Amino acid sequence: MALTKSNRRNRIRKRIRKIVAGTAERPRLSVFRSNKEIYAQLIDDEAGVTITAASSRDEGIEKGTKIATAFEVGKAIASKASEKGIEKVSFDRGGYLYHGRVKSLADGAREAGLKF
Repeated sequence: MALTKSNRRNRIRKRIRKIVAGTAERPRLSVFRSNKEIYAQLIDDEAGVTITAASSRDEGIEKGTKIATAFEVGKAIASKASEKGIEKVSFDRGGYLYHGRVKSLADGAREAGLKF
């Protein structure tokens, strides 16, 4: 039986989450990508809380191409993380391929100082 795109992504996502977990010192940078927007959040899985979040819907994020917007979101999440004293994260691509908008978000976060 053929899998739908979302079923395939969820299988990959579960496989990733078996390995990637966030702590207070090294939170998980989780990415969610919809057709129009992109969201990123830093999560402490031990406490079960979101430390900070950024998205393409936030004020101050320049609207351009989807890839350029994802780069800006990556820079925004990195600056919010540095305000909270976080410099190392575990990257959770959420079952998406490391390509396009997901890669652009990661590049933006790295350029702004996050290490992963």
